[in-house]
Amino acid sequence: MLVAVVAVSVVGVLVAAGMARTLPPPSAEALDLSSLVSYPPVPDAPAERSVTLTGAGDIASCERDTDEATAALLDDLPGFVFTAGDNAYGQGTPAQFTNCYDPGWGSQRARTFPAIGNHEVETPGASGYFEYFGARAGDPRAGWYALDLGLWRLIVLNSTCAGAGGCGNDTDQGRWLEAELAEHPAECTLVVWHHPRWSTGHHGPTPGVAPFWDALYEAGADLIVNAHDHDYERFAPVDPAGKADPEKGIRQIVAGTGGAALRAFEEEDPNSEVRQASTHGVLRLDLHRGSYDWQFLPVEGGDFTDQGRGTCH
Repeated sequence: MLVAVVAVSVVGVLVAAGMARTLPPPSAEALDLSSLVSYPPVPDAPAERSVTLTGAGDIASCERDTDEATAALLDDLPGFVFTAGDNAYGQGTPAQFTNCYDPGWGSQRARTFPAIGNHEVETPGASGYFEYFGARAGDPRAGWYALDLGLWRLIVLNSTCAGAGGCGNDTDQGRWLEAELAEHPAECTLVVWHHPRWSTGHHGPTPGVAPFWDALYEAGADLIVNAHDHDYERFAPVDPAGKADPEKGIRQIVAGTGGAALRAFEEEDPNSEVRQASTHGVLRLDLHRGSYDWQFLPVEGGDFTDQGRGTCH
């Protein structure tokens, strides 16, 4: 049975600030972005130090125990944990978070930065997700948030575009992202959300998140991590049109290997450098000043690995 960004003090600060834990119904009125509760500084991640961030997406189901194998990889790793959405199958209900996600990855909750996926929003208001992660999921009116993590800026977006009020530049999320990038210019930026712009897996590319890419490319973001397709796939740095761009391009890694059943690849992309759909595991990122290291860590018995280094723009 399955049951699995930062210290508990972060949660306390946000709850004290009055953050609600359920997502209200969508409104036709624009969200007052200035009213969104922001993450406070993250304890144990000072700006002068490198930070480790490890995780995956497509994680827990009570019908499988693979997520417990990936959760075991996290126990001895330093730093913090991320999720890239579809955390609890099949609908992200409160019971599925309690009974399926919590016994495995739940032990990491106090240091986890979660992202929301399409299965979470199958429950009205994504209430299972927001109730489980509480303040760690950011302001529940949004489903997106950002914070300084060591030397890097970490941005978590909500790619369930219909439920989020859209992902375009003229939406609440689009306006928030534009302001975030303008107000927090960073030497190095990592962005996590669920649906990948580029993929050769079962679901394939997601054109709906193209506005994210446009804004992030213009701002000089460095690394994007997604899930949704149940596989691992690393792309060379590309521009928003998907063309190779080794100078300004953003590297994207799909890490949908957290525990859900893996699926075969169905397409080809010349910029797909490494891909596999045979081994579950987690993606470890070591975030340094001006650079980052990535490493795919397989579950016990897995024989696939991938590692390398990238530099910030």
